[in-house]
Amino acid sequence: MANRYGEAALMAVRMETYGKNPSPLERWDDAVKKLYPTTPAGQKKGGPRTAFLGLCEAGLVKGIHGDAFASQHNRNKTYAVEAVKLLQAGTHKSVTQLWAAVTEGDEVAHAAQMDVVLALWKNGLILPVPPPE
Repeated sequence: MANRYGEAALMAVRMETYGKNPSPLERWDDAVKKLYPTTPAGQKKGGPRTAFLGLCEAGLVKGIHGDAFASQHNRNKTYAVEAVKLLQAGTHKSVTQLWAAVTEGDEVAHAAQMDVVLALWKNGLILPVPPPE
């Protein structure tokens, strides 16, 4: 079982859309509101949210089209995409290994970004990263 932010990512991808096309942000917000109904801080945590949106933006999440969902560059997006590349290569398999690699040893605190990536990866919801052009 994934942690709560990993679970939020799974819920966001698997949510029933009833013919509508909610944005990844709307999907994420819906999922965290269900998981953290009385904790606004839990609903607004930026690291896992931007990791999820970054994967969606890169076109790496099954069932979600890769478009620009956030107007700014964010390191959490970069961390998430780099983690997928490492998972594809089979060189890193744990949160700790992935985090150390994507942050290149910087003293950056983990904030559930890799939990989002691993939850989607382990449930077959990540698409391959296309090779560079």
